[in-house]
Amino acid sequence: MIAVVLLLFGRGKISDLMGDVAQGIKAFKKGMQDDDKVADKPEPAKSIEHAAAPPTAARSDVGSKAV
Repeated sequence: MIAVVLLLFGRGKISDLMGDVAQGIKAFKKGMQDDDKVADKPEPAKSIEHAAAPPTAARSDVGSKAV
């Protein structure tokens, strides 16, 4: 089985492939560490300021009317 793989792909391609896999794993681990660092910093609380709504007049056209 291993001999067939070596004959098809050659020794150089397999080592290149393994190097690419290793680089991908390192990049993934680095990305996970970066996410952890961002998650550790708490964001400041955000507040929403709003103006009081003007009082509205009662509408007579809303709701059911008794007959």
